[in-house]
Amino acid sequence: MNADESGPPLPKTITVGTLFREKKEEWRLELLGGASGLESHYIVTSDINRPGLALARFTGVFLSERIQIVGSTEMSFLNTLTPAEYTKSVRTLLELNPAAVIVTKGLELNPIWLSEADRLAVPVLRTPLDTTPFIHLLTSFLDYRLAPETYIHGDLVDVFGVGLLITGESGIGKSECALDLVDRGHRLIADDLVRVLRRGNGILMGYSAAKSPALAHHIEVRGVGIVDVYSLYGVRAIRVQKRIEVEVRLVHWKTGVECERAGIEEQFSEILGVKIPLVTIPVVPGKNLALVHEVIAKNHILKVFGYYPAQRFNDELMKLMTKSPIDPYITEDQE
Repeated sequence: MNADESGPPLPKTITVGTLFREKKEEWRLELLGGASGLESHYIVTSDINRPGLALARFTGVFLSERIQIVGSTEMSFLNTLTPAEYTKSVRTLLELNPAAVIVTKGLELNPIWLSEADRLAVPVLRTPLDTTPFIHLLTSFLDYRLAPETYIHGDLVDVFGVGLLITGESGIGKSECALDLVDRGHRLIADDLVRVLRRGNGILMGYSAAKSPALAHHIEVRGVGIVDVYSLYGVRAIRVQKRIEVEVRLVHWKTGVECERAGIEEQFSEILGVKIPLVTIPVVPGKNLALVHEVIAKNHILKVFGYYPAQRFNDELMKLMTKSPIDPYITEDQE
């Protein structure tokens, strides 16, 4: 399966209970109320909300799918209300059925929060962390856990700092090429199956699809078997993750196969809605594929810095074609 055939991203959700269990110790989370809603309330977005307007009882626009963060600002407002208004404001917020409410700075809550949370099965959590740093931590965690995801048959190697995704038919030599690159000092991220997540604004991150770190960074070489890259080459030969920047597609060479010769017209592959450069390499016996991959990585680095070798060559060629066919420097050279 090639990268542009990877299919739609898998839908990602987690329950509030999953968030609580995974981050309970690190963020020192406490469950204050709404325990019955931990597994029935799902988090579907990494965006969060500050429910100040809802506590002021304006609910014309309320994003109930988001986690609601209650900090000192919201609590200061509630403390200005009468007991009856306080109760009504809390009830208004929780009746909107948000994914969860997390109180920061270890702030104490009026008992009405707990009784209403239990009645409506809305999880209410508390952390001693300050509001702004906690929002950054929560957003980063959810961005990773909810990132669109797919799996691609291929190898991912860090070559001169460029993440090359090597794809092609089974048996064409992807693993052997990756092993050759590792032997030349580059770093392996994944062999055979690459887990791809779309992070942030159009960034593709690649990981090993192995379920355990102990199973990652192994390469299957036909005729040899499973090769443990870490044991053979050491820790400098592996990486846990790497941004995917170029897809290198290996194809069997045959008459009629079209491959870019000058490199002026760029091709692109699309993964999870993100376009990345695509280089198609015909495979023939004796071809030094590792060297070709190193050139692809270096060429990509030049393009990142705004230098396009093929275009520069074409521009210089066009200039020469408009000049005199005989350069005086050549005719006057007596060496």
